Parts: sequence; structure tokens; C-alpha cells
Amino acid sequence: MPESRRVLVVEDNEQNLELVEFLLEEAGMDVRRAMDAEAALAEFSREVPDLVLLDMDVAGTDGLSLVAEFRTRAAGKPILALTAHAMRGDRERFLQGGCDGYIAKPINVATFVVEVEKYLSRKAVS
Repeated sequence: MPESRRVLVVEDNEQNLELVEFLLEEAGMDVRRAMDAEAALAEFSREVPDLVLLDMDVAGTDGLSLVAEFRTRAAGKPILALTAHAMRGDRERFLQGGCDGYIAKPINVATFVVEVEKYLSRKAVS
């Protein structure tokens, strides 16, 4: 298990944010939250997380612009798209736009933390 497990969750729906935060904290992760692009960038500047979970429709920007900004600040940190965009081609668009992974909403509670852990482990190895 990686030593550091700081996760920034960028989500503008309070119910989704609370669920994700609860699941991650139950798994022993240190969760930071942001409900819009401005708060996300401020939180990212305060302390670079080990992983970002990013709602691709977060208030204040489109998700891919925020991914690009995160990449300029910390290129190697994993970013997972957390999105309701589940149409054909959406996953590929977000991966090509700089995301490392993709989690569709509504999230599958049974596999969500396992998916996040997979990317935290990759980060720890590199």
C-alpha cells in the first residue's frame, strides 16, 4: 500500500461529493474537496495530491481545461475522470485529453475504491 494517499475530489454535486468522500475516507485516504474550478486550483496549489478525481462538468470550466492546468503544475500525478458522460467515445476523449483513467457515474460502490487504489499504486511504483 502506498505511503501517501492524498486525494483531491473535484465535484460540484454535494451528494456525489459526500458519497465519494465517505468511500475514500473509509479506505483510509486523506480527502480534499473542491466544488468548482477555482477551489480545485487553490487546493491543488496548497498541496499537490497523489491523485485527482475530477468531475468533467465541474462548475467554472470544462474538465479537460482543468486537466491541462493540473498537468502544468504536476505532470505525473494521476487524474481520473469522474463523469456521467458514458456515451460511446467519451472514455477515449477524456483519456486522450490527459486523464489517466475513467470512472462512470453513477459509481459502482463495490469497485470504486479498488479502481482508485489501482491508480494510487501505479503512482507509488513510478
